[in-house]
Amino acid sequence: MYGHVYGPGHARFRGEEKTVKKSAYQQVITLILGGLIMLLGTIAVRAGTLEEVKKRGLLICGVSQGLPGFSTVDDAGRWTGLDVDFCRALAGAIFADPSKVKFVPLSAKERFTALQSGEIDVLSRNTTWTMARDTAQGLSFAGIIYYDGQGFMVNRKLGITSALELSGATICTNTGTTTELNAADFFRSKKMPYEIVPFEKSDEAVAAYDSGRCDAYTSDTSGLAAQRLKLKNPAEHIILPEIISKEPLGPAVRQGDTQWFNVVKWVLFALINAEELGVTQDNVDAMLNSDSPPIKRLLGLEGHFGEKIGLDAAWAANAIRAVGNYGELFERNVGRDSPLKISRGLNRLWRDEGLLYAPPIR
Repeated sequence: MYGHVYGPGHARFRGEEKTVKKSAYQQVITLILGGLIMLLGTIAVRAGTLEEVKKRGLLICGVSQGLPGFSTVDDAGRWTGLDVDFCRALAGAIFADPSKVKFVPLSAKERFTALQSGEIDVLSRNTTWTMARDTAQGLSFAGIIYYDGQGFMVNRKLGITSALELSGATICTNTGTTTELNAADFFRSKKMPYEIVPFEKSDEAVAAYDSGRCDAYTSDTSGLAAQRLKLKNPAEHIILPEIISKEPLGPAVRQGDTQWFNVVKWVLFALINAEELGVTQDNVDAMLNSDSPPIKRLLGLEGHFGEKIGLDAAWAANAIRAVGNYGELFERNVGRDSPLKISRGLNRLWRDEGLLYAPPIR
């Protein structure tokens, strides 16, 4: 009359319970698979940076907010600097037009987020290649464009001639950089007390130092030379001789996009190889008549090297036409032809007893 009531031990009840469990299991599996598909879809989208850049018709390059010699903008809105020129070389290689690049100024704190989120295509912002950044932060460094090291700048009136005399000093620097850790390592290893005064923006740190709020300012030595130009009386300030760290600076891209990584890496290598082979911005077209096999390969007259990275045969020639070879970039922006007057030093070619060395195109 009342129908059948089945208890937990009944065969039919057990069958219904199995059906419910199976249904829930299927729902979980469906959700997991859906998530994986979405994740793979995101990766696929991010893996096509070169295609996205070509489709957009514009390269988006993250640079500093203003560091003379590396990336700075004038009153007319034109960007100049070593890092800026590298982005123009990339645009030249991709579009045969170095003007097809947008520069996005970024603080040290926000630069990695901008790259990871896809706001920029490449980070070319005097950034040090470290293990943590190369692993935990999901970046891939495409090479070293400038070999640097951290140092200290002080006012001459302090009478300090060595970093070993900075015991008890207050030190201005930037947050979100390797400089704080390097300074800590240096002072602790020397058992000297110190105080870090951190700022998010470089201009704030420099202004604080210039006003006398700090005894010293610490950064990469190239940065010290650049920031000294912004001081009220640059000649009153000296860079101390001690180099307390290794700072290999280079362009970075997001991990997981091998093609884009190869494009950025080989454009840098092409500029270095061009200097070694004597190919310049002025003679690149004349060099198309060269009988040298390495030059022919560099300029796309032999082999299919551009095709292998998604570019045309003239990719390297167009990059050189855009900005010149590495030596030209260096001297124009930070070297003898610039206000910084920095010597090549470690940034000389390997054959000139420097560290600059690029794999061959062959």
